[in-house]
Amino acid sequence: MPLAMTVYFHEEDLPKDALSEGAVAVDTETMGLITHRDRLCVVQISDGKGDQHLVRFAPDSDYSAPNLKAVLSDPNRLKIYHFGRFDIAAILYYLGVMAAPVYCTKIASKLVRTYTDRHGLKELVRELLGQDISKQQQCSDWGGEKLSDAQREYAASDVRFLHGLKEKLDIRLKREKREELAQACFDFLPTRAKLDIAGWSETDIFAHM
Repeated sequence: MPLAMTVYFHEEDLPKDALSEGAVAVDTETMGLITHRDRLCVVQISDGKGDQHLVRFAPDSDYSAPNLKAVLSDPNRLKIYHFGRFDIAAILYYLGVMAAPVYCTKIASKLVRTYTDRHGLKELVRELLGQDISKQQQCSDWGGEKLSDAQREYAASDVRFLHGLKEKLDIRLKREKREELAQACFDFLPTRAKLDIAGWSETDIFAHM
């Protein structure tokens, strides 16, 4: 992991050329878990080189964010998520772009860490990277006028470790010969997000009944 890091805070858009080329880690903070109701408040993004960028959107935002959208919609940039299903849907609904292609560390974890049912980011970072992160701000108010230092650190930590987790999980996917299965799951995530937005979030369309 990089030794030096800076958390940058931006309003309404990412500065142009803030990120280097290549895969980016992405996460979101919203007012709740119902995409249509609970607005997108923050998008966190990192190129894995040590810095994290937080982009906050105001209650009356028009979500124009051309620089952020250009990165998220770039088909040549892999987007690394933890539980990408939710973040992809939030980004699509509010920013109007499909943030793909996709890699999801939660899906990868479920495919290779079958010895446990603990697939949260905190547990993954602890086991695979030997780091501890706090989740205390997870349920805080992300729509407030200001974000506290604790909120900023929490948001940054949600993308800080995703490149490292992908590296570790890729080794296990290859070891267990589940790379192709994982990729198929990742490729379906954009469609899964569209189904959620369209009203099938609680319905398993693949089930018999």
